[in-house]
Amino acid sequence: MKEYTTEQIRNICFAGQRGCGKTSLIDAIAYNTKINNRIGRVDDGSSLLDYNEDEIARKTTISAKLLACEWKSQKINLLDCPGHTDFIGELQSALQVTELVGILVTALAGVEVGTQLHWKEIDKKNKPRFFFVNKMGVENVKWRTSLDSINNAFGKQAVAVQLPIGEAENFRGVVDLLHMKAYEFDGDGGRKEIDIPADLKDEAFAERERLIEVAAEADDNLLEKYFDEGTLNDADVLLGLQEGIIKSKVFPVLFGSGNKNVGVRILLDFLAEYAPSPKQVAPMQAVKTDTEDVVELSYDPAGSTAAFVFKVVSEGHLGDMSFVKCFNGTIKPSIDLKNQQKNNTERIGHLYTFQGKNRVEIQSIPAGDIGVLVKLKDTHTGNTLADSSFSVTIPEVEFTNPVMDVAVKAAKKGEEDKVAAGFNKLHEEDPTFKLVAFPALKQQVLYGQGPTHIDILVNKLKNRFGVEVELVKPRIPYRETIKGKAEKQYKHKKQSGGRGQYGDVHIRLEPNGRGNGFEFVDAIKGGVIPSKFIPAVEKGVVEAMVNGNLAGSQVVDVKVTLFFGSYHDVDSSDLAFKISGMMAFREGFMDAKPILLEPIYNIEITVPDEFTGDVMGDMSSRRGKISGMDPDGANQIIKAQVPQAELYQYSVDLRSMTQGQGVYTLSLSHYEEVPHDAAKKVIEEAKREKEADE
Repeated sequence: MKEYTTEQIRNICFAGQRGCGKTSLIDAIAYNTKINNRIGRVDDGSSLLDYNEDEIARKTTISAKLLACEWKSQKINLLDCPGHTDFIGELQSALQVTELVGILVTALAGVEVGTQLHWKEIDKKNKPRFFFVNKMGVENVKWRTSLDSINNAFGKQAVAVQLPIGEAENFRGVVDLLHMKAYEFDGDGGRKEIDIPADLKDEAFAERERLIEVAAEADDNLLEKYFDEGTLNDADVLLGLQEGIIKSKVFPVLFGSGNKNVGVRILLDFLAEYAPSPKQVAPMQAVKTDTEDVVELSYDPAGSTAAFVFKVVSEGHLGDMSFVKCFNGTIKPSIDLKNQQKNNTERIGHLYTFQGKNRVEIQSIPAGDIGVLVKLKDTHTGNTLADSSFSVTIPEVEFTNPVMDVAVKAAKKGEEDKVAAGFNKLHEEDPTFKLVAFPALKQQVLYGQGPTHIDILVNKLKNRFGVEVELVKPRIPYRETIKGKAEKQYKHKKQSGGRGQYGDVHIRLEPNGRGNGFEFVDAIKGGVIPSKFIPAVEKGVVEAMVNGNLAGSQVVDVKVTLFFGSYHDVDSSDLAFKISGMMAFREGFMDAKPILLEPIYNIEITVPDEFTGDVMGDMSSRRGKISGMDPDGANQIIKAQVPQAELYQYSVDLRSMTQGQGVYTLSLSHYEEVPHDAAKKVIEEAKREKEADE
């Protein structure tokens, strides 16, 4: 592949609901740009992009793929992002390094929950975007219905720049509203210019007028001219459209069919002409390393080098590959770059790009371009590589918090460390999950984006590191506290020849207010307990709070006052008073109306309207409290608070209830008292587990 200037580079990611045909469209692009001699198909496993075993078996994209192609003297880097909500992190990474997003919508279904979810991520970054209505050749498709669906969801800024010729199985071409020309396509993707069909002329002129109006609104001077003259000439329309795209004020809508290879070459024309180059967008706001001072990276290929590692992939025959975008300077072989997070130096070897599954060597990665580095020693996803004299750090990607938890344990005894090491290595590639050890619960809990995500992680652990794990229900991190007051004396007295043990304490227990934690008060007067022994009493109380008497959970929000006691000149010691404090607390705790607390989570569930009743009913059955509902296009966002104990496998259940269209986010809200019947079951289960361990 030849070298390109920054101005010739176009970085685009494709987003959209699972099943909208992103990969099939890019496979068609690979064919039309002569990368592949046939159009790969996801369904038969011949896709140039979905090539790993899991993707072929599931017939869905799992990780973002790069296809670098050439069209009309431009280098177009396409990132095919998964539509599956379990892999939303792939889109979030891609948004960090692309200047334009193509949102695919299936012609028959229109805007779906996944479309809305991806839109929100794109909107957070305020990225320029366009729509491609795919699968126009499917039965019962109406282009007007598709366009209305987009307008209803995202407003009048979404404006058609094409109209389809023929509908459903008769779809055969498009009218280009930018140049008022019509094209028909043959089975090989080739096109020929034809007259605009008579039955489309009125609609074509009406939609062009709408396009002119939206293009005018993108620029104040054009808007004034539009008001004065009532229209814009072709050059002004094209200028307004390009400015509107860059400013995220215009969202062009194109039509086509990736599977049938119809409209693909016109899409490529559009990307070459209207997709912004890195030079046309705002500079990346980096910071001086270890400070908050902003540094703007303006894509100067002759400047100091700074690059961001947005993805790391490890494949057996290729090794570790670091996908980077160069935000300034130029990356060349044999240069040294400093990892700003790790403070180590990496020597750059061969440079590559990817065309689906095919690796292609390149000579340089100039500012604005995307490429691949290999065999880096200690560089991971989210790291910045820069010249040693240019200490800048590019902001890391903010990933969605994982929503599904499952406990993992090694299938073979003695491999616990291998499990942790394997997941730690996988986390370097995929920061969207986490593995957390809970010593008090005696479990390691894997947090992922959903069941498919967790399944993929477990398969990778087995295939790559030879470690198998069992998945079990995670224990809930309950807490214990008190609702009443109690006073308790405990005297630890032991004599067994020689020096004995003596410690006598009187403590008062009372609630300390939810969230206020533990408070220890020294109220000893007259030296009845010497001050040197008082820290030992507090230490004993703290140790007793680690495992409460109800269910063995941590005790919280308790105030303990040491107000009286006695000591022995010879037999008293730190150990004796520590034991006294511990036992006094344990006995007094049970007299102070102890209760069990459980974690309560805020949950926001996005579902299509027709599933709202089922989801709300299910949430109520899980002891959830509905706090409100907000409309979101054709969807509803249900807000509720629900106990963690009721959320196990909720991702699976929600998808079952909503035909795979429901998604949700979680955040810890607070702890509250467990209802009596539920608490009784938890306490009984804890006792059984304790007896089994003994």
